[in-house]
Amino acid sequence: MADSEILTEHIDPEAHKNIFWVVNDCWEMTRRSIRHITRSFDQIISLILFPVMFMLLNRYVLGGAIHTGINYANYLFAGIFVQVLAFGANYTTINLAVDLKEGIIDRFKSLPMASSALLIGHITADLVRNLISAFIIIAMGFLVGFRPNASLTDWLLVAGLAVLFSLAISWMSAILGLFVKSLEAAQWIGFVIIFPLTFISSAFVLTSTMPAGLRAFAENQPVTQVINAMRSLLVGTPMGNSGRLAVIWCVGIIAVCAPLAVWVFQRRNR
Repeated sequence: MADSEILTEHIDPEAHKNIFWVVNDCWEMTRRSIRHITRSFDQIISLILFPVMFMLLNRYVLGGAIHTGINYANYLFAGIFVQVLAFGANYTTINLAVDLKEGIIDRFKSLPMASSALLIGHITADLVRNLISAFIIIAMGFLVGFRPNASLTDWLLVAGLAVLFSLAISWMSAILGLFVKSLEAAQWIGFVIIFPLTFISSAFVLTSTMPAGLRAFAENQPVTQVINAMRSLLVGTPMGNSGRLAVIWCVGIIAVCAPLAVWVFQRRNR
């Protein structure tokens, strides 16, 4: 079924004021985005290779030279987990830029569908992608020596925080996707933001080993709070205020970026 035919059965614009049709529109756009993932060989390869590569390279290239006070595989796992989620959510930028460039959004504008459905579809599909990556990175973690002492409740809290963090990065990435002028820009602009946030953090080393300026930034940015909260839940390191701050950061980013992304999308496609 062609993209422009997905919602053609909904012919009454007034009906789409009903929440049922809004949810249905979002579901159809999510199905569309997931189909694009499953039919794209390069996305499938990246879905599998990135978690494996990040875990193996950092575990065996850096692991022998870094001392964190605990088994490095246990220390590293939360950092790689969050890094994979962050880079995975960046696909929202690329896929949204593709839709804008190919003109498919102009076709959707002629259909009686919720204006936010396309954005929500991309973000939900990227969340599904990240959940698959999460299972891969967990399996790789156990293979390289990760040994958590978390309870079922702790794992559920980690899963909830992972979903919240992935949504926050995806909504931020959606805004980037609406502003970039080319697919080439979409491919690198997210990395310019996400790369420093994941590396200038507690993902791979103790922040106490960093110079004063970098340390201040690393200890007070959202990625570090999410990593520290997950690491505490999984292996029992001190959490402090990281759990509360991680949730505040993620909810705050979503609260700002979600309505802003919808507003920019609506203005751009009037």
